[in-house]
Amino acid sequence: MISVDTKKKELVGAFKNAGRRWLPQGKPDEVTVHDFPHLGKGKAIPYGAYDIALNRAVVNVGVTHETAEFAVESIRRWWRLDGKRHYRGAERLLICADSGGSNGSRQRAWKLHLQALSEETGMAITVCHYPPGTSKWNHIEHRLFSFISLNWKGKPLVNFEAVVNLIGGTRTRAGLKVKAVLDTNPYETGIEVSDEEIHQLRLKRHKLHPDWNYTLLPQEQN
Repeated sequence: MISVDTKKKELVGAFKNAGRRWLPQGKPDEVTVHDFPHLGKGKAIPYGAYDIALNRAVVNVGVTHETAEFAVESIRRWWRLDGKRHYRGAERLLICADSGGSNGSRQRAWKLHLQALSEETGMAITVCHYPPGTSKWNHIEHRLFSFISLNWKGKPLVNFEAVVNLIGGTRTRAGLKVKAVLDTNPYETGIEVSDEEIHQLRLKRHKLHPDWNYTLLPQEQN
């Protein structure tokens, strides 16, 4: 079971990052007065997949757009980099996600790309969306993202390498371990998914709140 979400997008460059940290006297980090996007190197889009039972996570840092394809690719990378090693032979995956954003319950592309992931892994993928307005219940918010923010407070995110290293260096006394990777793939926005593509999905809606709870099956499963 994993909890997924996108952390707040961050401007990358010599910009102020809220918080305090100790530095040698007279050697502060110099940052720009204004945080205009054109003064930086782009935006970092951290999408996390957090393993609730093992207290481990993989964070995929995108550089283009937050799309459903990007969200599913982030889950794919979690499976390849960490999940497969711990859950070899698993037949089912449960994803807890918010109802909006790139992994929203109404996102057709989200379901389409999850179907492809189900085919690749051979696992039935169940998604349970949190109701609107309850995103803070999502485990990833207070077990991962909050500690990433604490780890990099006061440290300017001068480049994408710094973002990846600071996320990957996040640790807690409870044993949290994080892997971070940079995703330079281009993700296009505005791609429409047809009714026919949706009809071909092996999607089974649950009896309880079927719009928020459903399972995607690989083709060989009933």
